[in-house]
Amino acid sequence: MSIPMAYMRGEFMPLADAKIGIMTHAFNYGTAVFEGIRGNWNGDQGELYLFRVREHVERLRQSAKIMRMELKASDDELVGQIHELAVRSEFREDVYVRPIVYKSSEVLGVRMHDLQDDYLLFLAPFGAYLDPEAGARCMTSSWRRVDDTSIPARAKVNGLYVNNAMAKTEAQLSGFDEGILLNQDGHVSEGSGENIAILRRGRIITPPPQDNILEGITLETALRIAREELGLEVEERTIDRSELYIADEVFMTGTAAHVTPVVEVDRVPVGDGRPGPVTMQLQNRYFQAITGRLPQYAEWLTPVYSGAAVGA
Repeated sequence: MSIPMAYMRGEFMPLADAKIGIMTHAFNYGTAVFEGIRGNWNGDQGELYLFRVREHVERLRQSAKIMRMELKASDDELVGQIHELAVRSEFREDVYVRPIVYKSSEVLGVRMHDLQDDYLLFLAPFGAYLDPEAGARCMTSSWRRVDDTSIPARAKVNGLYVNNAMAKTEAQLSGFDEGILLNQDGHVSEGSGENIAILRRGRIITPPPQDNILEGITLETALRIAREELGLEVEERTIDRSELYIADEVFMTGTAAHVTPVVEVDRVPVGDGRPGPVTMQLQNRYFQAITGRLPQYAEWLTPVYSGAAVGA
């Protein structure tokens, strides 16, 4: 029987038993950083593949460093714990693993120093976040992406995601699927939970890190596939809001969203208003890669149940 599991205070336990106190500093002030790691189920092989675990662990450690937090486990230990967590949960479907480094002290007072750091992991089933076939209808949010000089953009800070949540709620209550955040200069930054890219004249264009994007692992994956599998050029530069309207294609990438086409922005159709052919090619190759069907990308995958390398 599949059971959502957690790892907390050095122990594996059912997720329902993993609790924090209501005075926990991270709960009161958002003083935590996190990651999201996908486990993708391949029914034909009877295998669950964790995707780019080590890269996510490395980014978690970077986030912790930026926020003056100590991650009290090595990368190898964390990778092993995440794998064991997935084995213990026994899911035969897509899952999501969330590692969190947090200020665990039960004290009041706004600060980052002189507090205890701890970490936890939990796993739960997780299906499609956005419709990968129909595509997403997006709006430009009235909320601006938080600047790196306010909350570090290169860290996945729990408290920062209030910004993202406001954009997501605004979009959905306005009849859209997703919001697109502009930065403080009015340039395209990212979605509420995704990086964003456009296709113009046969070239993929993405915003640069200085436009306050999270440096996305899924985005980097998609761009590598675009170069190697589709032969596309990639350009990193600032994108204006109006350029979204005239792009040949627009797509979003993220741990939750995978590769999702955008079919409309601010009620303006992208292209002909249907998922673009290049995006769908890229999505197809991406899904094959993350489910163990492309042996050339085996390095990205951790098989949960077989323990064997893809293509071995």
